[in-house]
Amino acid sequence: MALTEVFTGAHGTLTLANEDTPEGKDAQAVIETWEIQTVGRLNDVEVRVDTALKEFYEVGRRHPVSLSPGDIAISGVVGRAYVNGALLVLLMGRGSAPTAIAEPYVQPSFIMTLRLNDPAHPGNTISLELGGVKFQNWHYTLPEDDFVVEDLRFKALTIRAIDREGGDETGGGEATPTAAGFETA
Repeated sequence: MALTEVFTGAHGTLTLANEDTPEGKDAQAVIETWEIQTVGRLNDVEVRVDTALKEFYEVGRRHPVSLSPGDIAISGVVGRAYVNGALLVLLMGRGSAPTAIAEPYVQPSFIMTLRLNDPAHPGNTISLELGGVKFQNWHYTLPEDDFVVEDLRFKALTIRAIDREGGDETGGGEATPTAAGFETA
């Protein structure tokens, strides 16, 4: 499906990344202790991908003759995260334990999945999957007579777009992802 329709933000999920890394091993300890892998629902998410394009100018030219891609940086903000259980444990890992733990200790990493729905075609969705997500900081407001509001900034290692067209519109299943046929070298 071409990205020519209007999409609405359906929901986002935050899942502990169970990988073969020190971060993944600590995530697995959290998963086994509390028997939960999806630790939050996300709302008001902003994702930013910067490619650090660099212009190359030749002497005597006012416009660049080429654009060279630079480093890719993926970052963003989560305006509200409904998180199951102690967010500080998820944010700082072993560093939030009540007993002293020798440094260095790893910071848990997450997988963030943001799902976009096409209201005109309910079977069509696009999911953005961010991998290697780590929270840079956490801020919350504790109002007297209202819900706790959280604000988190994050950085990620990877981003993928998973495009699904069609599928069961009754909610019984998801369509197979659509992929572009890029040539391989």
